[in-house]
Amino acid sequence: MELNIITKIIPYMLWVLMLLFSITISDPVVVVVVVDNFLQCLTNATSSDFVFTPNDTNYSSLLESTIINLKFATSTTPKPLAIITPLTYSHVQYTLLCAKHFKLQIRIRSGGHDYEGLSYTSYQHYSFVVLDLKELRSITIETGEKTAWVESGATIGELYYWASQESQNLGFPAGICPTVGAGGHISGGGFGTMVRKYGLAADNVVDARIVDANGRLLDRKSMGEDLFWAIRGGGGGSFGVVVAWKVNLVYVPDKVTVFSVSKTLAQGGSSLFNKWQYIGPKLCQDLFIRVIIQPTLDEAGNRTIQIIFNSMFLGNADKLIETVTDSFPELGLTEKDCIEMSWIESILYFDNHPKGESIEILRDVKPEANGYFNAKSDYVKEAIPEEKVEEIWKWCLEGDNPILIMEPHGGKMDEIEETTTPYPQRKGYLYNIQYYETWVDESSEKRRRISWMRRMYEKMTPYVANNPRAAYVNYRDLDLGVNYDNNTSYSNAMEWGNKYFGDNFKRLAMVKGVVDPDNFFFFEQSIPPLITSTDEENNDDSGSYQSY
Repeated sequence: MELNIITKIIPYMLWVLMLLFSITISDPVVVVVVVDNFLQCLTNATSSDFVFTPNDTNYSSLLESTIINLKFATSTTPKPLAIITPLTYSHVQYTLLCAKHFKLQIRIRSGGHDYEGLSYTSYQHYSFVVLDLKELRSITIETGEKTAWVESGATIGELYYWASQESQNLGFPAGICPTVGAGGHISGGGFGTMVRKYGLAADNVVDARIVDANGRLLDRKSMGEDLFWAIRGGGGGSFGVVVAWKVNLVYVPDKVTVFSVSKTLAQGGSSLFNKWQYIGPKLCQDLFIRVIIQPTLDEAGNRTIQIIFNSMFLGNADKLIETVTDSFPELGLTEKDCIEMSWIESILYFDNHPKGESIEILRDVKPEANGYFNAKSDYVKEAIPEEKVEEIWKWCLEGDNPILIMEPHGGKMDEIEETTTPYPQRKGYLYNIQYYETWVDESSEKRRRISWMRRMYEKMTPYVANNPRAAYVNYRDLDLGVNYDNNTSYSNAMEWGNKYFGDNFKRLAMVKGVVDPDNFFFFEQSIPPLITSTDEENNDDSGSYQSY
C-alpha cells in the first residue's frame, strides 16, 4: 500500500519542487502557495472530502467541537491552515507524506482533552494542519479472547459501553472522563478507578497500528518492540499516528459499590486525610479511594476546606464495609453511604451524571467545554506530615476555585517495573496530585488564578517527589519547559522530559532517533531525537535500538 501511495504523489511533488527551491515555509507570502500545493497533493492522491480549510463553513465548528478548555478557543489562538479528518488509514498516510514534503507541522487530535491545546494549536505560530481522528472510531470486541480493537478517535466511554454490551463482566481500566479520546489517553498511560487492580490503560495494550514518518502502516510485529514500548505511555504524537489499539479487557463483577463521604476540617477531615495517605495505597486491590479537596462554606457561612473520599469497590456493599471497617474505621463508613450498581453505571457516577441516566449517553461523542482552566500535577512518595497538611489547606483557601484531586497508586502499580512502559511512577509512589483551577472568562481572573496555581506548586516542593520532580504526561504542563523548535536537543528537553518519564526519557529519545530522526512529529513537548552510534546503543543500559 505504501508504494502505491508514494507513486501517486511523487509526480506532483517533483512538479512543485522547483517552486519551493529557494523559499521557506516561514515566509508569509509563501504560506498560501504551500497550503494550496499541500491540498493539491492530497487531491491528487485521493478525494478531498475529508479536508477542511478556513474557507469552509463548518471549519470553525469542527475545530471547536472537542476544545474543552476555552482559553484555546479565543480569536488570538493560532488556528490550523487545514483540518484533515481521515476516513481510512490510507488518508492518514497521504496526509503525512504530503505534509512532510511541504514542511507543514502536524497536530494529531483524538479527543481534544489535552490540557495545553497541543493537538489543535501551536505556540510557535508555525504553519500547521490538524489531523483529527474523529472519524476513525470503530470498536471491535473479541469476546473469546477478551480483547478489543479500538481506533484512536473513539472515546474511552464508547469502549466502556461496547465492552459492557458484550458482557456485564467485561471492562477496561482507563480514565474517569468518558469523552476523552482513546488515542491520546492510552498514549500517555491512562489511569482510573481500576488502576490498583489492573494497572494503566497502556499496561493492557497488546498490539497497535501506527503510521510512521515514512507513511508506513505498521503493527506490533513490523514496528518492533522498541517502538511498541514507546507508544504505550510515552505521550501522544511524538513517534507517529497510532490509528488503533488492541487492548485486553478485564473482569468486573456483576456489582460494584461506590461511595462519596465528605468531611470538613471541623468534622475531622484533616486527620482522615492523614490516615488515607498511609492506607490508601495499601488497601486490597479491589478498593480504590481517591481524595478530592476543595473550598466550601461551613454552617456559619465561613470558608473552609471540604475533603471528599470518593471510592469504587469491585464487590458488593457488605464486603466493602467489612474491608473499610478493618483498614479505615475512622472514616465511619455505613450502609447508607454505599450504592451498589453495575460497573458501567459507575462510569456515569464518577462523571457526575444524574442518578438514573441511561448508559446510552456514553455513545455521545461530543464533550462539553469545561470553561477556562489550568492544571498541574505532582506525585508523593512519602506521606506529608500532618502538621504540614494544615498549611496546604491555608494555601488552598488563597485560591478562588481550586480543586486538588489525589489518586492512590499501590496494588498492581507496585508490581510493574518502572521500565516496563515509559510511565515510571510505580513502586514507592503513594499517590498523584492534580491541581486544578477554573475561571469564567479571559479577564484578569486568568492571570490571578494562574498565579495562584504557580505559587501553590512552588510551595508544595518540599512535600512531593523530587530529583526529578515528577509529573503526569497526560496533564501536559508547558511551565515545565518547551521545545522552541524542531532542533531542540535531548539535553535541553531533559528539563521537562525527566519529570514526565524519569530515566525512561533517554530511551524514548533514542527510539525517536531511530523512527523519526528528522523530527517530523514535532510539537512543544514532543520527544526529541537522540542519535547514538552503534557502540553507544549496544552499551546503553536501556537496550539496543537496531530492530528497525
